[in-house]
Amino acid sequence: MGMTMTQKILASHAGKDAVQAGELVLASLDRVLGNDITSPVAIRAFEQLGKETVFDADKITMVMDHFVPNKDIKAAEQCCQCREFCRAHQISGFYDVGKMGIEHALLPEQGLVTAGDLVIGADSHTCTYGALGAFSTGVGSTDMACAMAIGKAWFRVPSAIRVQLNGTLRKYVTGKDVILHLIGQIGVDGALYRSLEFTGDGVASLSMSDRFCICNMAIEAGAKNGIFPVDDAVLAYLRDHGAAEPRVFCADDDAEYEQTISLNLSDIEPTVAFPHLPENTKTFGQIGEIPIQQVVIGSCTNGRLEDLQIAAEILQGKQCAPGVRVIVIPATQQIYLNALEQGLLKIFVESGAAVSTPTCGPCLGGYMGILAKGERAVATTNRNFVGRMGHPESEIYLASPAVAAASALTGFITSPWEVMSV
Repeated sequence: MGMTMTQKILASHAGKDAVQAGELVLASLDRVLGNDITSPVAIRAFEQLGKETVFDADKITMVMDHFVPNKDIKAAEQCCQCREFCRAHQISGFYDVGKMGIEHALLPEQGLVTAGDLVIGADSHTCTYGALGAFSTGVGSTDMACAMAIGKAWFRVPSAIRVQLNGTLRKYVTGKDVILHLIGQIGVDGALYRSLEFTGDGVASLSMSDRFCICNMAIEAGAKNGIFPVDDAVLAYLRDHGAAEPRVFCADDDAEYEQTISLNLSDIEPTVAFPHLPENTKTFGQIGEIPIQQVVIGSCTNGRLEDLQIAAEILQGKQCAPGVRVIVIPATQQIYLNALEQGLLKIFVESGAAVSTPTCGPCLGGYMGILAKGERAVATTNRNFVGRMGHPESEIYLASPAVAAASALTGFITSPWEVMSV
């Protein structure tokens, strides 16, 4: 029986010729990731193991991004603990204020992940790196601790769902709309502990930003990981970012999939996930006039340069609606610099938006955009659970940067097709 991409990567890292769905394997890791919230827990667990050294100081990455720059004393102490641990163990991949970014945008940008890698991170959206043809998934902090100690982790080999993509996206329709459409179709548990493997002629038409976004939200369908084939776009991205030599794994022709889902990209419309689940999706024929008080454009899902370019194109020369707070968060320092050089930040500020240093801040209800009771926000983030961005009686509407920018202009949830000619 043939294997999927994910199964081949796991087999390779477990030193086996083949694996099958449901099998338990102990696999060697190429990278172990943590952030300022999850790493302190892992550090304490690591110290309880009695290990004096980490397995490989160059394969561990800690990114201070959730409450950084520090929002309070507790956040400062957590980051201090991470700094001291990384200094003591000579961790090369430590990213702090001024040199950091939102972790799942930062690692690919820094060339720290390549095709064929096996990556775990103490953050659920570690599945982002499947866009590069890597197997990456989120784990708990204790798993991170053990991984830092021995460089290995146990996995149950997932079965797979094949998502066949055809056609091309229309103007102002993005990868965010694709993944919201898919989650709306299969539900938040529709791919539970399965690998979402994207394939088909439509893949070539998707930008790397689209692919990162789609893989990032695979977890919102319950998936163990999301993964794209390694094509010319992936190889060019890896070269441009100085990544290690790729190891390309291709699914066998006779690989077994639990189901195949076909999506025509040409048919997908701007899509919004209503409160309080990412599966609660609607398109604009189903959406009435819903006033909003805040817009957030950023996060590990949609804070990349392409996302900012789309938002700036819509906001340029216009003013955000009165009473709407618009917060733009470039995902990394490099993206911030590129956006500055391209004049995007000037467009945002002149439109009435605030621009933040890179941070996860508002996405998890941390800071830099907390919602009050009864407030609504359109956000390019990945989750809209009850209380996710503040008060439990606030509401989050997940959308693409194009929808977010259009909504910022009108003060209502708005399709970009309504404010821009397409």
